[in-house]
Amino acid sequence: MHPAPSVIFFTVFSGLGFGLLTFLGLGYPGVTGFTAFVFFAIAYICAVGGLISSTFHLGHPERALKAFTQWRSSWLSREGWCAVIALLVMALYGAGLVFFDARWTLLGLIGSVFSLLTVFTTSMIYTQLKTVPRWHSPLTPVMFLTCAIAGGALMSGQVTWATFLLAIAGVVQVILWVVGDGAFTKSGTTLASATGLGPRGDVRAFEPPHTGTNYLLREFTFEVGRKHSLKLRVIAIVLMAVLPVLLLVMPFSHGGAALAVLSHIAGLLAARWLFFAEAEHVVGLYYGKR
Repeated sequence: MHPAPSVIFFTVFSGLGFGLLTFLGLGYPGVTGFTAFVFFAIAYICAVGGLISSTFHLGHPERALKAFTQWRSSWLSREGWCAVIALLVMALYGAGLVFFDARWTLLGLIGSVFSLLTVFTTSMIYTQLKTVPRWHSPLTPVMFLTCAIAGGALMSGQVTWATFLLAIAGVVQVILWVVGDGAFTKSGTTLASATGLGPRGDVRAFEPPHTGTNYLLREFTFEVGRKHSLKLRVIAIVLMAVLPVLLLVMPFSHGGAALAVLSHIAGLLAARWLFFAEAEHVVGLYYGKR
């Protein structure tokens, strides 16, 4: 699919923001007063900034509020509700830490749960799509959650947990790439099955459906070369997991910690660009792109 910058920014930074809120809700780091305010400000800038950026990809952003009415059937609606609940609950919890030096444990736990649910519901927006075999896998929500939790551990200064979780997130990402490469073929979707003409013999397109481009070609048939894909995967995994882990196992320094965070974010952006760019929508069969 065409990797829209707003969607990439949304999935990366909202995940980091809610990942950090998860650890703050669990009491890590154990801060109060102005220091707590700084951590919550970073978390909210990431989470809210990511959510706002997602509206720029909507055809009619002014209708975004209508999404909240479809929670029974829409993962997008469920994501919206979980995000609002998480942000409101964590705002109350944060207020206790910042202004009253009080840790309201139950609120923190509820906020942490809904922060993780927000990441999970975001991942399910993509996982549910049978038309994109690469995404239609249990590994997709696992990847979103491990990245969010690892990023949250890193940004909350939990060095031991971050080192361990970043390694796990890196492994999950590599497995998702390997499994995803064969997902389209494994799904069994072909032009013959899509048209229902398979029993009649081999099916092929007689001529292109259009003489020019259209919305489907722009949005759903983006192609990235195998060589470029491999290079970007190496860059993504090195920046996302390998370099941050190496920096964390070295003697601690604030400069090294900051560099680890920046490297992780850069790697996430590259990996998430590939997540969308390598997605093969079955509509590409109709246009001879597969």
